[in-house]
Amino acid sequence: MSTLTPPARTARPRVEGDWLFVPVPQAHRPVRLFCFPHAGGDATAYTPLARALAPVAEVWALRPPARGGRSRHPMPPDFDTLAAAVTEALTPHLTGGAGGRFAFYGQSFGALLAYEVARALPADRRPDLVVAAGAPSPAEWTERETRDLDASELLRLTGLDESVQAHPDLVELALGAIRTDLAVSATYRHRPHAPIGSAVHALAGAEDPMLATTGLTGWAAHTRGAFGHGVVPGGHLLATVDRPGPVDLLTSLVTSLPADRPAVPAAPRHPSREQ
Repeated sequence: MSTLTPPARTARPRVEGDWLFVPVPQAHRPVRLFCFPHAGGDATAYTPLARALAPVAEVWALRPPARGGRSRHPMPPDFDTLAAAVTEALTPHLTGGAGGRFAFYGQSFGALLAYEVARALPADRRPDLVVAAGAPSPAEWTERETRDLDASELLRLTGLDESVQAHPDLVELALGAIRTDLAVSATYRHRPHAPIGSAVHALAGAEDPMLATTGLTGWAAHTRGAFGHGVVPGGHLLATVDRPGPVDLLTSLVTSLPADRPAVPAAPRHPSREQ
């Protein structure tokens, strides 16, 4: 009589404190990829990406306040306070991956937040890589992103209106979260600073109606590490509850990280230009 081997158990999603959600926990401790949602977005949007990246990377998604499981938690009143709170929440979890390596991935407003959190960290605790999707560089953000955007129009431009339009209650929840994040975004002010040592890769969806695909190179001025940029299939939001996003690109970037983090910050060097 043959004996059937029971299937391996898949670890259940878990929440780490108030701020972090791990959709697909992995016992072998791969590279951690901290994911920052777009304006109005929530951590659960990164579940398909987490499944697609396993076992290369373990996604830790940011849980913004004022939505989802944190609907009773108030959003910080301004961008600087939000960035400080996120930095504090992430700091205890920035070790534990393969070789101590970790990376940030952010979309739109989340890309700006990911970069500013990386900059707020001590130089020897910054991510190996920051991937900024669908966002102008921090220096260009004030001019291009803090105008008075309409939440309904932004919902349409991101392509999420089709996902929620059949459910009026979901529409109102989505619009409320977008308005909250737009208010915080409007308080952002870029301050000149030394570029970070983390590698930066900027990307945009080929059908993005909000960001010109030729406007990615501004991110190069914000890193003294390697810089790359490119265009991938998709619209303004690449990773959503329905689509995992740029899995092949993220897999390539993550697997190209050095085996171990340096003990001290690397010396400044000229960024490589990747077309």
